[in-house]
Amino acid sequence: MNQNKYQYKVQGVDYDVEIEELVGNVATVKVNGVSFEVELKHPINPAHAISHAKVEAPKPAPAQSKTTTTASVRPTQPAAQAGEGTPTTAPLPGTIVSVCVKVGDKVNAGDTVVILEAMKMQNNIESENSGTVTSISVNQGDSVMEGAVLLTIA
Repeated sequence: MNQNKYQYKVQGVDYDVEIEELVGNVATVKVNGVSFEVELKHPINPAHAISHAKVEAPKPAPAQSKTTTTASVRPTQPAAQAGEGTPTTAPLPGTIVSVCVKVGDKVNAGDTVVILEAMKMQNNIESENSGTVTSISVNQGDSVMEGAVLLTIA
């Protein structure tokens, strides 16, 4: 494997990550074929740039390592007390444009519950079942990875 390519499993979902370019504290990375610009909290020493860059998988603990990304690209963690019911997950990585429901709302199968922007396109995420929204794990502007829990419906 190329020294700039990494494989991770986060919440049971496999990710292929390739560091394409690193300038100062901004890295261009490709995650499962989708390019992102990631701002590092601290720039990496230019003498060590790509050959020694380290990308770490997100950890559930709030503390992050020095090379972990800021809010630019980090999986959204499920709420500490996720509601009961069936989780609705992100079908692909992207940014939450809008959360169309709130906890306690009744939804029908096929109702749009979240709008997710991915690759410059807005995608309506629809409820797969009817019921009541018991928890919402994301906010507008959050970046999510494929498989991240957006909300639960019981």
